[in-house]
Amino acid sequence: LMERKTHAKINRKEVMLAKLRKSCSCTPKKLKNFVMDFLPVLRWLPKYQCKEYIWGDVMSGLVIGIILVPQAIAYSLLAGLKPIYSLYTSFFANIIYFLMGTSRHVSVGIFSLISLMVGQVVDRELLLAGFDLNDDAPPALGDGSLQNDSQSNTTAFNLTVAGMNAECGKECYAIGVATALTFVAGVYQVLMGIFRLGFVSMYLSESVLDGFATGASLTILTAQVKYLIGIKIPRSQGHGMLLITWINIFRNISQANLCDVITSAICIVVLVTAKELGDRYKHKLKFPLPTELVVIAVATLVSHYGKLNEVYASSVSGAIPTGFISPKVPHFNLMLQVAVDALPVAIVSFVFTVSLSEMCAKKYAYTIRANQEMFAVGFCNIIPSFFHSFATSAALAKTLVKTSTGCQTQVSGVISAMVVLLVLLFLAPLFYSLQKCVLACIIIVSLRGALRKFRDVPARYHVNKVDTLVWVVTMSASALISTEIGLLVGIVFSMLCIIVRTQRPRTALLGQIQATSFYEDDLEYENLSLVPRVKIFRFEAPLYYANRNYFLKSLYRLTNLDPNLEAARRKKYEKKEKQHLKKGDHTTNGLRIGETILQLVPKQIDFQALVVDCSSISFLDTTGVNTLKEILKDYKDLNISVLLACCNPSVIDSLKRGGYFGKDFGSMQEMLFYSIHNAVQFAKDKK
Repeated sequence: LMERKTHAKINRKEVMLAKLRKSCSCTPKKLKNFVMDFLPVLRWLPKYQCKEYIWGDVMSGLVIGIILVPQAIAYSLLAGLKPIYSLYTSFFANIIYFLMGTSRHVSVGIFSLISLMVGQVVDRELLLAGFDLNDDAPPALGDGSLQNDSQSNTTAFNLTVAGMNAECGKECYAIGVATALTFVAGVYQVLMGIFRLGFVSMYLSESVLDGFATGASLTILTAQVKYLIGIKIPRSQGHGMLLITWINIFRNISQANLCDVITSAICIVVLVTAKELGDRYKHKLKFPLPTELVVIAVATLVSHYGKLNEVYASSVSGAIPTGFISPKVPHFNLMLQVAVDALPVAIVSFVFTVSLSEMCAKKYAYTIRANQEMFAVGFCNIIPSFFHSFATSAALAKTLVKTSTGCQTQVSGVISAMVVLLVLLFLAPLFYSLQKCVLACIIIVSLRGALRKFRDVPARYHVNKVDTLVWVVTMSASALISTEIGLLVGIVFSMLCIIVRTQRPRTALLGQIQATSFYEDDLEYENLSLVPRVKIFRFEAPLYYANRNYFLKSLYRLTNLDPNLEAARRKKYEKKEKQHLKKGDHTTNGLRIGETILQLVPKQIDFQALVVDCSSISFLDTTGVNTLKEILKDYKDLNISVLLACCNPSVIDSLKRGGYFGKDFGSMQEMLFYSIHNAVQFAKDKK
């Protein structure tokens, strides 16, 4: 007989007050620990092993920096912003994560999905403000400075939008929306860190994240097609953007720019071939080939000396200024407009960063602090938003490159930031003649990993059909409706799948494995022997209000006995018998009376005990307890005892509180057993 331990009662009020006093106290040691925890670089940098780490960090930093520059310029198309802002984002994100991050290997910066989400909000706000989304206007010739950005558009608008009274052009308003969105997303992430809401990421399953990434990749691919073939179509907004864009593409396919088509074909062939060769021979290469940088350099030279913009009207990047713009506080009224949009950006950014950080930590045997990662990503958004940057996240592709090139610490992030800084200060104007179709090719080729998920669908379906359905629904909603709604649909649908699976779980009658004390599903295994006069019922889910009826229906179906119907039949039989006895005519019309009695005779019950295997019932709510009390009473009326086996402590506590065992728990030893075999033996021994 097992006896429960008696736990001392905890005064929760005193515990809370003690924690509050401890957290509010301020000592020099505690202040030092707080600063060291908030800036982890202060812990690991003094212990930095220069001789062992420096070569790997410098190499990986240079490689990532070389990859970052073309990607930053390319992803500006997704965000609907000028390339200079992507370079700012890459620079500041690396510096801040170096100071605050706990992962040694993750690469934080611009990320295609986040850039797409930012770009969709920017486009919507530009439309609402009355701007034209056509970004194919001729680039402005300037002195390389962004200070006069009202001249950077063909038209300047004197607007009073969201409280902005100054003359503000399209570019000015676009970056204003992006920085406001980024600031609010960062605030959300910091608040989630303060209130320890990192558990929100648990609701984004792998199937939801993969489906979201694949659906968003289809949207990104669709948005880049117009640059690939050089047609001028309006940037679609709202739900169904993917379908509307493809309709516009096919309507205007006759206007395709032959120069852009040829350039795109050559660039895609070169990039894909180089990527495939790199993947095949990556074990022989010390670092990845900087294919994107080579393609951009060659394409820029060809475009410049071939005068592709002037002769063939090929769309080019235009003037990219050097230096930094003076900091500016994001506008408060714009924050209010994008407050709702910032929430999915914050969640997706955090989830991708933490999942990649945990992946690297597990691979290289160290630990990260998820809450500190939330703060790090939050401040990677808050601080750069004052410096004309937009939202950031960890990126899988760059993280994998970083680890494969010998990265040891986040010193490599500083090296990457220096490479970007070099471009910002001196090299940016050299990309003036770079064709936009080349940037689109870089973006599309970078989507290979996400688009390859389609090849995994058969294997995913073979492993788990429900997860495959979640992936398909999330991917379809993200692509066909919008990315934010797709993410929400995926979360809700995956939760509904869990609810449905607990509403209609597996149920079974168990048989005994011969010559053992173990019992299994009679329909799944051969050579099981049924226990005479005992039925063993298993319910593989928590018992709560949503699946109560299914529990009862399954029990009655498998045992072939509904106690309520049987009790009603017996009452009717007794009533008929009494009527015949009173009339004294039980000997007349015997055939007719015999037929009637035969129809009402009580059913022959082939068992005297019902054992409920509770090993899979993780919890009971009030409805669940009442359901078990109901079957206990109903079967008792038929002289059938109900025995519970393998209940966990929380289920036992729920039954005690619900009065299942009576007031004094006196009959508990005859109703509750720690194994199915004990319950069966008790039922056999009972008369």
